[in-house]
Amino acid sequence: MEGKRKIRTGRVISDKMDKTVVVVVGSLTRHPLYKKVIRHTSKFKVHDETNACKVGDVVKIVETRPLSKGKRWRVVEIISRKEVVEVEPTEVA
Repeated sequence: MEGKRKIRTGRVISDKMDKTVVVVVGSLTRHPLYKKVIRHTSKFKVHDETNACKVGDVVKIVETRPLSKGKRWRVVEIISRKEVVEVEPTEVA
């Protein structure tokens, strides 16, 4: 059963919803006549049960049954996390 489901890898661009993240998946295709490489992106609303994904994370998603009006994917694993650098505010003299 798992072999029939589509699997994609993408980057989280929004985590503002509860148990839902928006993932952008990019692909490159070559134009059939002009041979120029064209970048294509698709956005998916993805179910994240534990709210573990943050903006910038690279995740693997898999197709699933419809969970809501626009949600048909779920997070399988977090491949890499975005490193967040904390900066302390400086005092103005």
